[in-house]
Amino acid sequence: MATITEHFFESKEAMTSKLAMLLENELSEAIKTSNQAVLGVSGGSSPKAAYEYLSTVNLGWANITVAMVDERWVDASHEKSNEAFIKATLLQNFGAAASFVTMKNSAPTAILGHSDVEYAYRAIGKPFDVTILGMGPDGHTASLFPHADGLEEALKTDNLTAAINAIESEVTGSITERMTLSLNGIATSKHVVLLISGEDKKAVYEQAKAGGVVEDMPLRAVLNQKDLKLTVFWSP
Repeated sequence: MATITEHFFESKEAMTSKLAMLLENELSEAIKTSNQAVLGVSGGSSPKAAYEYLSTVNLGWANITVAMVDERWVDASHEKSNEAFIKATLLQNFGAAASFVTMKNSAPTAILGHSDVEYAYRAIGKPFDVTILGMGPDGHTASLFPHADGLEEALKTDNLTAAINAIESEVTGSITERMTLSLNGIATSKHVVLLISGEDKKAVYEQAKAGGVVEDMPLRAVLNQKDLKLTVFWSP
């Protein structure tokens, strides 16, 4: 089981403030220690304000690499692109100086594009200092979706990344083809922060933590990782 620290906040604003502080401190410490830092980022509304704040802090962004945790296999101009979201929030102001590693390339499919993505992630050359994860109401995290085509490989591979084709649902929408950090890619992070919003998702998290079939709720695979440092932030 991962080493889990849980923080429950009274408001989303309080959670955002704490997240921004954590990221600022840990990235600064990584730069101080090794002259570089790596941040794994997810899309979604929960980290948006923290990203926007962080972009205004002069952390020495030229020494920071920002890398996607997962991405829909769509162009960066697409309204559902996580890359576009990160560029519009975090990679602004001082943050524009960061190196950015994307998960989408010109290959027609995620499977065909995977080898180039894997090469780019291995070229980063050091573990992620902080990786931000979200969680869906189906118990997915990153793009590790229940019973997805490619899930088994993503959970067992030594690669840092994996191509996934999820089962279409209300959660995935019609864009089911994804690129994601593998379980190994997540587990090699020095610190993982899981963001959860709302009572319904809190109940899903508790269900995942109680154990059960990993393929039904892939978040369980992350929670089960021995030696993983995991911090959970929850707000109503």
